[in-house]
Amino acid sequence: MGAALVDHDDVVAGQAFADVATIVVLQQRAFVESRILNDQLKSALASRVVIEQAKGMLAERVGLTPEAAFEKMRSHARSHHQRLTDVARSVLDRTLAPGALDSRPSRRRS
Repeated sequence: MGAALVDHDDVVAGQAFADVATIVVLQQRAFVESRILNDQLKSALASRVVIEQAKGMLAERVGLTPEAAFEKMRSHARSHHQRLTDVARSVLDRTLAPGALDSRPSRRRS
């Protein structure tokens, strides 16, 4: 049996189709990555807005500077193993009283 020969024009056409397919795959990947980045940036901005609102509310209610209010929330979040955004939401919806920001979590005894 002899080897099948492929016409040069068919090879060129096949390569062109492969190149187009590669470009489409790369463009799709770039599009998906840009959507993911966009969603992450939107989420970060929304979180920042919540934190800034809570910082201002806490500063006004307790008589702190905005920086001190932020530090109180951040310290509370760290010591209670919570996300800062969750602490800020709790401050805004008043489920976390300003005085509770000073308290440390109780340690469990084993």
